[in-house]
Amino acid sequence: MRTIDDLDVAGKRVLVRADLNVPLEDAPGGGRTITDDGRIRASVPTIRALRERGARVIVCAHLGRPKGEVKPEFSLAPVAARLGELLGGEVAFAADVVGDSARAVTGGLADGQVALLENLRFEPGETSKDDAERGAFADRLAGLAELYVGDGFGAVHRRHASVYDVPLRLPHAAGGLIATEVDVLRKLTEDVARPYAVVLGGSKVSDKLGVIDNLLGKADRILIGGGMVFTFLKAQGHEVGKSLLEEDQLGTVREYLRRAADTGVEFVLPVDIVAATAFAADAEHDVVAADAIPADRLGLDIGPESGKLFAARLADAATVFWNGPMGVFEMEPYSHGTRAVAQGLIDSGAFTVVGGGDSAAAVRRLGFAETGFSHISTGGGASLEYLEGKTLPGLQALED
Repeated sequence: MRTIDDLDVAGKRVLVRADLNVPLEDAPGGGRTITDDGRIRASVPTIRALRERGARVIVCAHLGRPKGEVKPEFSLAPVAARLGELLGGEVAFAADVVGDSARAVTGGLADGQVALLENLRFEPGETSKDDAERGAFADRLAGLAELYVGDGFGAVHRRHASVYDVPLRLPHAAGGLIATEVDVLRKLTEDVARPYAVVLGGSKVSDKLGVIDNLLGKADRILIGGGMVFTFLKAQGHEVGKSLLEEDQLGTVREYLRRAADTGVEFVLPVDIVAATAFAADAEHDVVAADAIPADRLGLDIGPESGKLFAARLADAATVFWNGPMGVFEMEPYSHGTRAVAQGLIDSGAFTVVGGGDSAAAVRRLGFAETGFSHISTGGGASLEYLEGKTLPGLQALED
């Protein structure tokens, strides 16, 4: 896979597919404000490197799921402003993706200047499953530039126009972010330093089926927390009360537990749970044994003894991959399990990878220094699909 070091970019229009899909909320005085700029900051090094080499940088990205319609609440305008602050200079903003504004803004760039196009997903062709419709949009997008750099790792598992079709139409290379992500993920799949521990959380078992299936042949131990743990507890015959449960996955989970026992992979489940009367920060809540959750309560975090257990099972690890919080970390009473796991990763001294998405957001929200981890991924879904062994369209296009 070529990198930007292999491209002659001076004086050329370079289309950079970045991942700027950041969370926004309504600002008190109107407009929208960014609540976590981690993905923007992760995109800066590649953009800065291209700019310093005299490229005319055209950044494109998506935000949310506007489903092919122009929706002001999903505009990238706040992102353009923040990107400019981080780069230390103005970022020109196009009010559309491939229309008159985009052509005028990109055509007016001088060497070393940067522009950001409006939300790619305002265009139906970006996400279309029809090859012709997607290809027609890709033709227009590719027409804005002379070179393409793929740097949006969080989107490489999507067969979208800007991710897959455009690099097939232009000389292309991987940006620094994607090159780093691929290098890190290879360390989780090829010649892994052992013991290799995987921590999985989040709400649904179904979101993690593929990665659990694949890791059963690779990991030494798998620690399970978050909402998905209740399907595991139910599969073992325990009462889970009103906790999140995927009944249709009970058979699959039982099979995973059987396979783990047969192959010597250690499954680590919580021994206690923080169970509440309602899904609310101010609800009555208590710590209960994991196998004795009251019928009228729902589990919202792993308990303190589970936090200690998980940290102990990480202490001797040489490699750790973590994806998914241990509880509803956004609410303080249910944040302690996630905090214990994050601290356990830091204390382990292992090669630690935080698998993007909610896990990365939790690290920042709970006040942990990002430098405490070996790598914080920008691509939750993409990271999981890579670990599942799937072919990722965005990486495939960059390798061709």
